[in-house]
Amino acid sequence: MKLADYIAGFLAAQGCTHVFGYPGGAIMHLIDSLYKRQDIQFIGTYHEQGAAFAAEGYARRKNGLGVAIATSGPGATNLITGICSAYFDSIPCLYLTGQVNTYEYKGDMTVRQLGFQETDIVSIVKPITKYAVRLTDPLRIRYELEKAISLATSGRKGPVLLDLPMDMQRADIKEQELVGYQPEPAEEMKKDWLGPLLELFNNAKRPVILVGGGVRLAGAQDLFQQFAQQLKIPIVCSLMGRDVYDNTKDNYFGMIGAYGNRYANLTIANSDFILALGSRLDSRQTGKASSFAREAKLVRVDIDSNELAKKIKKDEMVIQADIGYFLSTLLENMEQINPAFIKPSLANSWLERARNYQQKYPSFHTQDISDPNFIMWEISQMTSENDVICLDVGQNQMWAAQSMQLTKGQRLLISGGMGAMGFSLPAAIGAYYQNPHQGKVLAIAGDGGMQMNIQELALLKRNRLPIKVIVMNNHSLGMIRHFQEMYFEGRYYATIKDYEAPDFCKIAEAYGIQGVKVKDIHGLRNLKPLLASADPVFIEIQLPQTTYVYPKLSINRPIEDQDPLLPREELAGNMLVKPWDS
Repeated sequence: MKLADYIAGFLAAQGCTHVFGYPGGAIMHLIDSLYKRQDIQFIGTYHEQGAAFAAEGYARRKNGLGVAIATSGPGATNLITGICSAYFDSIPCLYLTGQVNTYEYKGDMTVRQLGFQETDIVSIVKPITKYAVRLTDPLRIRYELEKAISLATSGRKGPVLLDLPMDMQRADIKEQELVGYQPEPAEEMKKDWLGPLLELFNNAKRPVILVGGGVRLAGAQDLFQQFAQQLKIPIVCSLMGRDVYDNTKDNYFGMIGAYGNRYANLTIANSDFILALGSRLDSRQTGKASSFAREAKLVRVDIDSNELAKKIKKDEMVIQADIGYFLSTLLENMEQINPAFIKPSLANSWLERARNYQQKYPSFHTQDISDPNFIMWEISQMTSENDVICLDVGQNQMWAAQSMQLTKGQRLLISGGMGAMGFSLPAAIGAYYQNPHQGKVLAIAGDGGMQMNIQELALLKRNRLPIKVIVMNNHSLGMIRHFQEMYFEGRYYATIKDYEAPDFCKIAEAYGIQGVKVKDIHGLRNLKPLLASADPVFIEIQLPQTTYVYPKLSINRPIEDQDPLLPREELAGNMLVKPWDS
């Protein structure tokens, strides 16, 4: 059989239903093989970056493998931003790139290029993949596919790349002659951490659980719901853990970090014990590291020993474990947890203090379209169980992360570590195809991010995908404009000056998609039937040019001391620990 036919059948056998990509001469054998099958569908995007993000959206919603393909040279290099996004956020994606024939490849020659569009994509992406290899022997195809997918989907997940020269794609192979890959057996997980952890936990007076994106990557979100709902202690989240825990639960207290909810930051700052699950605890979460939760014992649980080697506190306890295994062990030992953390009648005032912070510092103050945080909250009230919301990067992302109310079953897909503008629309396409029959899919972006992959509107129209695109249009690059006010004396270069946003609704209509402008609260509240439409809809929400994300943490401040700064007396009154002496 033809090697490209084998790859298509292999992907289908892995449960891959859709492959995203853009055609080019060096990848056409594989595209042709995909089109010949009935059990897998090739989705042609309009840019390879769109294909990479679509594969990531598919993988994120599935919590399984996503696949994107591209031709050699510029096709392969256009995947790189998406590969980075998957790598930094631990998303299992397989990227298949075309390559010039093996006899055209320069190899060790010192010339820059022999074949047309020849590019050493394997060397380029090795630092941002778990595995990258060029196929040079057709009989190795099964081994390389099995190895790549095993590595992508095990341990700390991430992207892999297989480069396919044209003569390899068209080679004739006998399936029975192919050699498979045998992964190393997983090490048996230990429970020697259980006793010391329970001792720390049970001695705490003000415990907090910080849930990160690693919980969902481990497929442990249901276990976490079971565990957290039995506890009468505060639950906070990282940006990537934003959709793990049902936000309607009475012990959910928001997102921590530089752009986190003020009440979440006050809660974790005043804690005396933190159980951090699957969170990197980078500087955008901790603020000034030496000030972070300075009177708390910190326990970090992560699958990646490299992350755990990066100390946040000198005396922290680290547990390298799969989060699912860790939570299952705790659930089996709930009787050993302090009853005060489980029985409402025995609960102390700590939970009430967190609720007081939440009531004093809500994420929006006016129920009006002038407040973008209220807009995000209102949109979330129009969503239903199993809906998927894909966010772009910029102010829109932070408004949504601060204020959307997510319930169990809903997903919030975010490009976290890479922070790539242009993410939301193609990611929504991938998320839609992963499960087109369950839940609505929304793509939310700013005017800047929307212009980076706006071409994918053609895919929405072509295939009549019922994705709703919402653009928060302030006619500027708002996040950077704010930085220019803070650090560059209000010189708005390339954010207002030398920048312009188009009439998005006219563009949507040119693509054949209904465009709707929202300028007031009445228009906002009329969106619900549009969100339920069976057709794609483009919604442009008009904002003032000068918008802000607040609260926001300035450099070298502890996370409980965000801008706009509270009066010093008020901040001191919120603190159970000694206020930070800057």
